Amino acid sequence: MQLIYGLATGMLFGVLLQKARVLRYDKQVGALRLKDMTIVKFMLSAILTAMIGIYLLRDMGMVELSIKGLSLGGQIGGGLLFGLGWGLLGYCPGTSWGAVGEGRYDAIWGIVGGWLGAALYAEVYPTMQSTVLAWGNFGKVTLPQLFGLNHWVMAGLLVIAFLFLFRFFEKKSL
Repeated sequence: MQLIYGLATGMLFGVLLQKARVLRYDKQVGALRLKDMTIVKFMLSAILTAMIGIYLLRDMGMVELSIKGLSLGGQIGGGLLFGLGWGLLGYCPGTSWGAVGEGRYDAIWGIVGGWLGAALYAEVYPTMQSTVLAWGNFGKVTLPQLFGLNHWVMAGLLVIAFLFLFRFFEKKSL
């Protein structure tokens, strides 16, 4: 049943990506050039929705969180690699799938690159555990734990911060 829920929510997310037009190449390039913040606003909205939904389900006893460890080496290295691929291709991994679904087959390179990257990561993971992934290892920590706040207080603060960011994006031309 979990696989069906995952598939259904993934498909819904894909529909929302398409409806928000964030699969479009011009939106991708606009985000990379900090000229069009549609994608940033969409992703911040998705983060807020997921955060509230997950904490609500956790508080109702329907899910249990499985926190991944925070490793600055892994996050920074992975972020740089992600950004490089996005900049070269013009699609991020998630939007590559949606773009192929819309008939833009150049995005297949993003999917193939993601598969190759995952395979390479699996091969070098044992070595990376004692090197890159050990740099800045904070363990399994969440923002509420980091700041010593209740998760609903943290969620409320992030909602306020993101709303200010949305307003800033609308008023300023980056």
